[in-house]
This record gives sequence, C-alpha cells and structure tokens, in this order.
Amino acid sequence: MTNTSNLFTADTLYLTDGGLETSLIFHDGIELPEFAAYTLLDHPYGKERLRAYYQRYIDLAVAQNSGFVLESPTWRASLKWARRLGQDEADVERLNRDAIDLMAYLRDSNRSADIPMLVSGCIGPEDDGYSPETRMSVAEAHRYHTTQARVFAEAGADMVTAVTMTYAEEAIGIANAAHDAGLPSVISFTVETDGRLPVGTPLDEAIARVDAEASQAPAYYMLNCAHPDHFHLPLEAAWLERIGGVRANASRMSHAELDDSETLDDGNPAEFGQLHAGLMNVLPNLKVVGGCCGTDHRHVESVAHNCL
Repeated sequence: MTNTSNLFTADTLYLTDGGLETSLIFHDGIELPEFAAYTLLDHPYGKERLRAYYQRYIDLAVAQNSGFVLESPTWRASLKWARRLGQDEADVERLNRDAIDLMAYLRDSNRSADIPMLVSGCIGPEDDGYSPETRMSVAEAHRYHTTQARVFAEAGADMVTAVTMTYAEEAIGIANAAHDAGLPSVISFTVETDGRLPVGTPLDEAIARVDAEASQAPAYYMLNCAHPDHFHLPLEAAWLERIGGVRANASRMSHAELDDSETLDDGNPAEFGQLHAGLMNVLPNLKVVGGCCGTDHRHVESVAHNCL
C-alpha cells in the first residue's frame, strides 16, 4: 500500500473500533450533546467508560491476533463544535491532548499482548458530516484543522485520520495540516446511497484530486459512515488500490433517514462481516477494518471472523 510501510506491520490486518457515539448513546444511555464523545474526557466516569469501550475492541484484536488502530474520540473536538458547547481554544487543545494520552495509555497497558497498535488522531468535518451547509476552501480548512493536527503530533500520535469527509477541499486542507505537523494523513470519505460524496462528487474523482493537490498525498483513503451496499465499487480500477480502510454503517438507511431516526438500526452483524469478506476481494490493499454508526463489538467481531 502506498506510503504505509512505516505505519503498518506487513501482512497484518488491523481492526479498529465500531460506532463510538451511537454505542455510547443507545447502548450506554450517555447523552452526547453535538455527538461530542470527547467531552467525556472531562469526567472520571466518562474517561473510564471510554477506556472500557476501547479495551473491549483491543481484547478482540488480541483474540484474533490482528493489529489494532486506536482512533481517538475527537471527531467533534474542533473549535466550531467546542464553541457550541461553551468551550474555547484552550479547552480544545487540552481535550485533544487528553484523548491522545488516553489512547497511548491503552496502547502501553496492552503491550504484553504483543500485537501491533497505532494511535490515530481523529479529525471530523467542520460542518455537518452528512449534509454540509458551508464549504471551506483548502486554505480555510488548513487553518481550521491545524490546531488538532499540531496537538496530535505534540502528544505523540502516529497519524491523523480525517473521518466522514464530504468534499475534497476540506480533505486537502487536513492533509496539508497533518503534513505541516509532521504526521501522515488518512482521508476517509463518506458516500450517499449512489456511491457519490454528499456534494455529488464521484469517489474516484475526489481521491484523484486530493492525491494531486495535497502537499503530501495521504497514506491511504478510507470509506466510512455508509453501508457496504452504498459503496458501489467497481470490480477493477487502479484507484481502488488507494483505499486502505473501511468503517461502514450497520444500517442500509440513507444519511437523511438516519438523521430522522430516533431508534438505533444495528442491521445484521453476521451479514455485515460477510459483506466485508467481499470487500477484501475488491480492495487489494485493505488494511484497517472496523465500524461506524450503529455498529458495536458484534459487528467488528464478525468482520474479523470473515476477514482474518
């Protein structure tokens, strides 16, 4: 896989976690204003709940003898969303650093398991992850996301992963911010039921544009927050080699339907894993698998059984 030799152990599939926010809300009954899981880091119970959540997935990776990517709970931990919660830039820096510290603690406390683990600093979109009302330029996205990328680097993260990206300019800006911070980037796009980004761009065009315009091309790309049936990937295409990770939704509902739903659609975990076995045949460099909205340890365990 392009640009990943210094990140991953060769010939090892890496698991990651499932739908953090939906698990906390629907399974644990924890209220998350603005879907902001990082706010739990400010409370002893919340931090312990996060630790237990990730540990369950690490234990699964140990049992399967896979690698594991510790994706920080910082999808909402940028200034726009923090301000909605009454926080300022100092809070943003502190909580992003605390998140990486927690990931590092989990990695270090599980070293005896002898599986490769990576710490990834998670960056989410500046606007809505399903239907952005505003779109930043590359330069604006670079400025906006610089704080998180810098703090991740200072705290010792191995990489930056931008999750649920809806358009190319923001993805390029994040890739540039990560490069400035000295970290490799991973860009994860989300798609609608037609396989296109929410702004209408075909997936292959978005990937080609980011590769061409970023100051350093991402290590690889991911797909997240859509059901595997919505990816609409061709059986053969050179650009498929750039997709190294998948974090799919449990539900076949569209983004609009998910937004309107007041109950959790957790789909069919057994089928979810089987669909990933099919993705392994289409994506030659698939290296990281986990889940997104509606998924939990059952879905990731099914993926592991079908892909390892």
